[in-house]
Amino acid sequence: MAVHNELGKQGEQLAAEYLQKEGYKILETNWVFQKAEVDIIALKDDVLAIVEVKTRSSLEFGLPQEFVKPKKIQLLVKAVNEYVIVKNLDVNVRFDIISIHKNAENFTIKHLIDAFLHF
Repeated sequence: MAVHNELGKQGEQLAAEYLQKEGYKILETNWVFQKAEVDIIALKDDVLAIVEVKTRSSLEFGLPQEFVKPKKIQLLVKAVNEYVIVKNLDVNVRFDIISIHKNAENFTIKHLIDAFLHF
């Protein structure tokens, strides 16, 4: 596996652990619908948090969250709409980004709540 793929998987694991410590229940990881992959689907209270995880080892080209592009957002919205319908959920939906920066052996985690609007 390429180094960037390993870093991405490590970031997703750290994000899931972070969310659990914050009281979220992880419902799905790497959930796929058509061309979209949702990194983490988590529930806290009556809010379904759709979490895109971005991990970077360098900030030279921008902050991790800056790499969530409009096409990705469009795919996430479509996938989550299907998820809510299939699971017959009655919840509020929120789109978050967890930004992770690896600096040497340390990780900085930032949870951006309501990172983008879906309408």
